[in-house]
Amino acid sequence: MIPAERQHFITSSLAGRGVISIAELTALLGVSHMTVRRDIQQLERDGHVMTVPGGVRLPERISVEPSHVVKSRLQHEQKAAIGRAAAALVPEGAVVYLDAGTTTLEIARRLPERSDITVVTNDFVVAGYLARHSACRLYHTGGEVERENQSCVGDTAAQAVRRYNFDVAFLSTSSWGMRGVSTPAENKVPVKQAIVQSAVKAVLVTDSSKYGKVGTFNAVPLDALSAVVTDAGLAPNVRDAIARMGITVHIADQFAESETV
Repeated sequence: MIPAERQHFITSSLAGRGVISIAELTALLGVSHMTVRRDIQQLERDGHVMTVPGGVRLPERISVEPSHVVKSRLQHEQKAAIGRAAAALVPEGAVVYLDAGTTTLEIARRLPERSDITVVTNDFVVAGYLARHSACRLYHTGGEVERENQSCVGDTAAQAVRRYNFDVAFLSTSSWGMRGVSTPAENKVPVKQAIVQSAVKAVLVTDSSKYGKVGTFNAVPLDALSAVVTDAGLAPNVRDAIARMGITVHIADQFAESETV
């Protein structure tokens, strides 16, 4: 079989199985482990599969993003560690963008003493926290209100984002993979694209549970990012593949700063 035929066989087999081991694919295709791994790497780059320990599976499709309330109850320890690690990446005097999300809220919670920075956000919870507790200069984008996630979306918010020049922008997501960041909500796409286009450094902040999930709409290709801040649950082979693209991978568990109360 040529590579395209092998890759079609892999995806067709997964459609009925969910997960298949590397060893089984090697036997079924009659090729080496290395050949199977190369095919899987290509399929993963194209967003068709994702690797798991010892095997491969189809991406998990999400049709709707959880609300802010639901997300605030998920992966809190990982998000707190990611928030500490990401906050440490904010340079002196920076103009910073915080995307909507509970992970970016954890970044905000580590910035109260940063009177030297300017923060822009489309998230009402993030803006509210910083308005009450921080010394930074603060802006909100405005735009169409997305009540479930307590944020603004759509073209009006995207136009507001384009008014700024960000030194660093922290991008959130509920679904991502080697192909990039996706979303089930079409009105979030222009905002995320504007964030990346307006930033010197665009940093994806996401816990590892969101890797391998895919939304209906592609928002930002992975190679548009400067860095990813995540937790140790992201598989080493995925970390290596991202690093080979020239994207810095920060594993938040390695940061030992104390919590900011």
